[in-house]
Amino acid sequence: METYAAQLQGNLDAIRTRIAAACRAAGRDSGDVRLLPVSKTVDEARLRLAHGIGLRELGENKVQEAMGKWEAMADLADLRWVLIGHLQTNKAKYAARFASEFQALDSLRVAQALDAQLQSRGRALDVLVQVNTSGETTKFGLAPEDVPGFVRQLPAFSSLRVRGLMTLALFSDDAARVRPCFARLRGLRDRLRQDAPDGIAMDELSMGMSGDFELAIAEGATTVRVGTAIFGSRPTPDSAYWPGFAGGAEGTAA
Repeated sequence: METYAAQLQGNLDAIRTRIAAACRAAGRDSGDVRLLPVSKTVDEARLRLAHGIGLRELGENKVQEAMGKWEAMADLADLRWVLIGHLQTNKAKYAARFASEFQALDSLRVAQALDAQLQSRGRALDVLVQVNTSGETTKFGLAPEDVPGFVRQLPAFSSLRVRGLMTLALFSDDAARVRPCFARLRGLRDRLRQDAPDGIAMDELSMGMSGDFELAIAEGATTVRVGTAIFGSRPTPDSAYWPGFAGGAEGTAA
């Protein structure tokens, strides 16, 4: 495990160096870009090592997998869990127990279920609205044109603290096809800022994963979600976690 810890630290340092370089190239402050390590399929022992080298928040796609890890590592009270995958209404009760943030809100039914569960626990939750900027029918997320109307209805759910938007770009090696997905999200965020309802913030843009986060940073990402470039390759195919992933470029998934 010492070897893995050293590898983990090396991977993390390399990602932070790449983020800093991408920020310099974009004329941005690297402190304005948050690195969210994605820990799906990573076991408890390795996550404890990650905590040991300073990681204090982890992104998970599947709520029940995340909850099992949360329960197993409840002694690490400063560890935040961020849900970044699609959530079914019948699993909102699990998310409301432990999640610090939910980045894939894309339906009023989920908003209502989450709000009810959170209120019963006296909790609030930071949320991002997921947008399907690639137009792929296999992906979750709202169509860009549907987002303004959706956002206008969110103040009804007082336990949800809306912070911004999230997207999954097209899975491709071709930057000319990937980058417009990020530009589309940034443009949408900028328009929403002009008339967002009271209490709705549009500051956050969660976009970019292991293979494309430099492009996302160039287009204004405030959070990049990086998994395999930190923790290594996974035994479970990405198609089990990201609808629409059919191989794509090596390393393009989180």
